[in-house]
Formats: sequence, C-alpha cells, structure tokens
Amino acid sequence: MSAPVLDVPSHFHTFLAFDFGLKRTGVAVGNRLLRTATPQATIRAEGAARLAEAEARVREWQPDAIVVGVPFHPDGASHENTARARKFARQLRARLKQPVFEVDERYSTTEALSAGANDPDAGAACVILEQFLRSLP
Repeated sequence: MSAPVLDVPSHFHTFLAFDFGLKRTGVAVGNRLLRTATPQATIRAEGAARLAEAEARVREWQPDAIVVGVPFHPDGASHENTARARKFARQLRARLKQPVFEVDERYSTTEALSAGANDPDAGAACVILEQFLRSLP
C-alpha cells in the first residue's frame, strides 16, 4: 500500500506529532530538514485535560503543523480508536487553527518497542512523525 501524497507546503519545517491513546498520548517533535523525530514526555490525561495538554505542547514548540497518528486494523479497516483519533485531530485543527495531518499509524507501537523505546507511546509518536517526514518531497 503506497502512502497518499500529502499537500504540505515546502516552508513547513517543524512538526509536532501525537500518538493518540485513551489513557496516554505519545508526543514527538521533528523537522523536515533532518527527517528525524525526538520523543517528548507522554501526555497522561484523558478527555478535555488531554486536549489542554496537547494545546500547551503546541504553544511550547510552535510547530508549522501537527501530525496525528490514526490507527487501523491490519487489513486497513477502521475501528473505534480510528474514529477517536480522527476526532482528536479535528479538535486540534478547530482549536489551534493550524494544519493537522493524519497518518496511518499501524504497527507504530510495535516498531517503537522493537527499536527499544523506553516510552512506547512517545516512541510510537516518533515512528509516526518520521514516517510522515519521509513522505515529504
């Protein structure tokens, strides 16, 4: 399955990524030039508190855009967390008035764990962001 081509302006260089979870949301920051991501402290909050913490991270890092991992079943089918992650992305887009890109994040936690991540949520956010960065021209 090839990744869709994203319409990301070439002047966007810094990105903040979230690996949405019901209890924990991984966070990573990265840039287009190096195409690498660095894990940040995982958000350990739910509901409105999670959204407020995500907003605080965006204010802190001031990225050009936000990336949200959206999970799917291995066969590409949606499930409950697919809808939850997309809702989180819509909430960020509406509240922050910034571009938010959604990335298929199948196997990101597995990949982070196999790479030895100390925090699998932040590690998964790095995997998501690096996948996104590799897709950019």
